[in-house]
Amino acid sequence: MTGPISRVVLVTGGSRGIGRATAELLAGRGHKVAVNYVSNATAAADAVAAIDAAGGTAIAVQGDVGEEAAVERIVDEVQDQLGQIEILVNNAGITRDDLIMRMKPEAWDDVLQTNLRSVYLCSRAVMRSMLRARWGRIISVSSVAGVYGNAGQANYSAAKAGIIGFTKGLAKEVGSRGITVNAVAPGFIATDMTAALGEDTTSAAVERITLGRLGTAREVATAVGYLASDDASYITGQTVVVDGGLAL
Repeated sequence: MTGPISRVVLVTGGSRGIGRATAELLAGRGHKVAVNYVSNATAAADAVAAIDAAGGTAIAVQGDVGEEAAVERIVDEVQDQLGQIEILVNNAGITRDDLIMRMKPEAWDDVLQTNLRSVYLCSRAVMRSMLRARWGRIISVSSVAGVYGNAGQANYSAAKAGIIGFTKGLAKEVGSRGITVNAVAPGFIATDMTAALGEDTTSAAVERITLGRLGTAREVATAVGYLASDDASYITGQTVVVDGGLAL
């Protein structure tokens, strides 16, 4: 009996939070993982070291996935060191929160570039090899903000809603070639991003969550891991909401 096939994975924004949890989970399942980061080389090195210590295979790859040239270089580096990318996890994301009347154009552009343009660029960059292989998994991290909206986050909500639309459109383009395209929409997850919201905001959020607590990065990573697996081979164009019942 043969074991699960080892795949090559690229996780954007993979040095911390949901990205790191996803990288560790997929590496734990025998996949070779590229951990992408922009500026925090120490965090990326820590993530790679943790995977190596657990017996996995990982590399760190620097680059801004909102920039076309950087994405091309990142993909080339991963392919040179690990092989053709078979699983792409579009996780990179930032926030630049403000009410729309006070939001600067650069705050809008920065969030759309990092959170949405990167999904297009990275998906396009790995598509040719996936089409040749007639197999691929693209999983993008959206947000409940993209499903229901969030005051003070019009830019973030727009980008995350865009991911959901992109996921549906691309799924229809490539489904006949054995490639599935899905999204995961986390609610309030205990990460650096939610920690920056402050205790009052976090407490108010917990009161609205059916399960009465924040989610963990590992719980989101588990959903990503399922969508990346052969067990999810008949699921495409979907958005899995991982929010502890926040939207009920």
